[in-house]
Amino acid sequence: MNVNLSDDLADFVAEQTREGGYTNQSEVVREGLRLLRARDRKRDALLTALEQGHAENVAGKARPLTDDVLRDIAQHGRKIAERRRPGNH
Repeated sequence: MNVNLSDDLADFVAEQTREGGYTNQSEVVREGLRLLRARDRKRDALLTALEQGHAENVAGKARPLTDDVLRDIAQHGRKIAERRRPGNH
């Protein structure tokens, strides 16, 4: 595979090879592709969640976003954070 880069991107790859802990240009490009794939997967998951939420809303399954619901969400988040703290199993 042969890849042509703009001067700016070629300079960035060279800088990452010198200072970023990458052994060669291929490692830099592979890392960039891994990040791009991860971004695409996150985007796809968000789109799926949005579609599911929309479908639930249309079906009348969604709850109105009230202060009580927001407090429940915050409390749930605090419980998750507490479980993830080191030493809490």
